[in-house]
Amino acid sequence: MDIALPRSRWRERPEGIRSLENWLLCWILLPNFAYWLLWIVGGPPRPQAIIVTGFIGILVHRAPFAVKFAAFLAAMAVSAFFFVSALFNLSILSLLHALQFATELNPAASVEYLVCGAAVVATIVAAWRLLRRSTILTEPTRFAAAAAITLLAAWFDVAFVQSDAGSYMRTPKTGAPFTSAVGGSGLEGIATGERHVLVVMVEAMGQPTDPAVRQRLIDLWARPEVRARYEVSSGETLFYGSTTSGEIRELCGRWGDYDQLIDQTDPTCLPARLASRGYHSQAWHSFNGSFFNRRSWYPNIGFSEMRFWPELHEAGAERCPGVFAGACDRDVPRQIGVALKAARQPQFLYWLTVNSHLPVLRSQRLGTRNCERFDATLDREFPMTCRLLQLFDQTGRALAGEIVAADFPATDILIVGDHIPPFFDRHHRTQFEPDRVPWILLRPRKPIADLRLAAAR
Repeated sequence: MDIALPRSRWRERPEGIRSLENWLLCWILLPNFAYWLLWIVGGPPRPQAIIVTGFIGILVHRAPFAVKFAAFLAAMAVSAFFFVSALFNLSILSLLHALQFATELNPAASVEYLVCGAAVVATIVAAWRLLRRSTILTEPTRFAAAAAITLLAAWFDVAFVQSDAGSYMRTPKTGAPFTSAVGGSGLEGIATGERHVLVVMVEAMGQPTDPAVRQRLIDLWARPEVRARYEVSSGETLFYGSTTSGEIRELCGRWGDYDQLIDQTDPTCLPARLASRGYHSQAWHSFNGSFFNRRSWYPNIGFSEMRFWPELHEAGAERCPGVFAGACDRDVPRQIGVALKAARQPQFLYWLTVNSHLPVLRSQRLGTRNCERFDATLDREFPMTCRLLQLFDQTGRALAGEIVAADFPATDILIVGDHIPPFFDRHHRTQFEPDRVPWILLRPRKPIADLRLAAAR
């Protein structure tokens, strides 16, 4: 009897209380539960998404089921936008603009994307059932309770993930000091027309926090055979935003993004400036040129020639799998070597890689199936970092093979990362500095007269 009485009273609680409980279940717990589970491993703070979802729920608390369900789907979309924009350092406007390229994405290639898709479906199915219950907030005190719990949930979200917040939503404030690898290395100052200039922007190459891993990353590009022929210097630069923001940083010397360059030219960008000095400026990218409109805005900053996945494939590059499948980066340096050796005027060649776009798959074709062979300790403790460095090792090895060849022409080479690798989990993400990327500059040691480019003149 002592047990039955409390249960009976629980079942007989007022309808208004039940409606408030249903409201909290549908508009606080259900849309946020999957994200909160991810707190265990990491993730960006989401206070805006929680607040928007909660107040949408308050607005539609009396609405019929169809309206509530539509509002719930809209709130889920808003929440996903906030999450993805924070994770990949994209502004909401940039992310909305990127939706037009969604067909370029191959989510089925990644277990992580498939799991997220399953969670979304499960949430929608649960909402379809739960939103049929009453969620009416019958009294002013219950409106206040709903609003207060929404704000409390948002505060708790921020407080719980505060230690991870520094590497998310990196967008520059007005007047933020500008730095770049091009500026820090002095690359433009040494581009006098006597040597070719090669800039390699490496997808997701962040600056490791561990000094030993940091040195190893440099050594993947500056191998002993490379150091024998090239003077090596290195440094780091701040980054904001995603890959296209990194491109604008290095190619146009400012914080920003590419959207304003689609319909107008900018003669102040590095390709245009070097073209005015007699360089033939060309841009290569291991993915499709339609992605982020690169075929449209690359010419507007001074590139007169472009090669993307179709052209690289036609010239012999294999296709490597991934969420963004494109040319195997390890196949591109050979083509760069061919292009520079055939040149009879100074070249500015810019190449953006793609295979290291996260998540990096365990793949035989990608060469990441057995990362323990590359580094058993790293594979055991940080398997995703291991696969990332394994790809850098492949590309660095292929590049080294070209640039140390006796007939490779005199070329100053700058290798730089675009942004932090956007690992979702805290364990991997904190292995990289939250606000900077590395660069490596290679300059030929031999006198100009001894090199092929000078001889061709």
